[in-house]
Amino acid sequence: METNVLVPEINRTLYSDIEPFNTGFLKVSDIHTIYYEQSGNPDGHPVVFLHGGPGGGTSPSNRKFFDPNFYRIILFDQRGAGKSTPHACLEENTTWDLIEDIEILRAHLKVPEWQVFGGSWGSTLALAYSVSHPDKVTGMVLRGIFMLRKKEIDWFYEGGAAAIFPDAWEPFRDHIPESERGCFVDAYNKRLNSNDKETQYAAARAWTKWEMMTAHLLPNEGTIKRGDNDEFCLAFARIENHYFVNKGFFPSDSFLLDNVEKIKHINTVIVQVCLLSCCFVHVTIDIHLLRATNAQFMNSVNMILESGET
Repeated sequence: METNVLVPEINRTLYSDIEPFNTGFLKVSDIHTIYYEQSGNPDGHPVVFLHGGPGGGTSPSNRKFFDPNFYRIILFDQRGAGKSTPHACLEENTTWDLIEDIEILRAHLKVPEWQVFGGSWGSTLALAYSVSHPDKVTGMVLRGIFMLRKKEIDWFYEGGAAAIFPDAWEPFRDHIPESERGCFVDAYNKRLNSNDKETQYAAARAWTKWEMMTAHLLPNEGTIKRGDNDEFCLAFARIENHYFVNKGFFPSDSFLLDNVEKIKHINTVIVQVCLLSCCFVHVTIDIHLLRATNAQFMNSVNMILESGET
């Protein structure tokens, strides 16, 4: 099958470390306050970075994806994650709440429209936001597309990825008694929402370490060490599991694909890592998505191997 997809030249290095020129906290509901920051060029093209997880929060290294001379770089921690408060809170924490937060932040920063950049869960949120507010999006960059469908969750959390990382899988599996291994997502949900705090922390550590050990094609000690921080683990595991148990709060498993016609006009670059464990299933991205968006498709396995970034 012939395609007219153009593959742009790849910049194989990240930009230098920079500091924000503005940081703040924005109250988005009676319960939640989100942290945000701006860096780069205050008069540049606005881009909003949507972090992964859900529950992963942002980090200073996220700024390095963008040319600071060209972009006004906007990062924020989603509800319950990172510096946002209350920490690890699941109440009023859904995809639709996050989409509303993005709009509240856009209005607060007086940004008429912006580019949207997201990887893994960030790509899920980017697609959902763009479907909901297509007139506010100038373009999308999607890394390691994840659409929170049952087959994707099952592959990564119910044993499929274990064939690639058996040593990392064993502690994740063994934390759950054999009698409850019919659905690991549900079994972890029970423990992550236990009334006993140590039960929550133990489950959060096991869940997070599995993800951190498989988040890169090659081992990344910095990422793996995040699993040693109990507070990070608690937010990451509780929020992520909460979204997975609730199927992303989407009305159907195919919601994003069913609505891509709404974003057909948005220029989109897809950076897909063919060998990355948590996105392995995505090497068979639905051709429907590629047809329905003006997407430039970049197979980034060489860039990932060289940079160590996902």
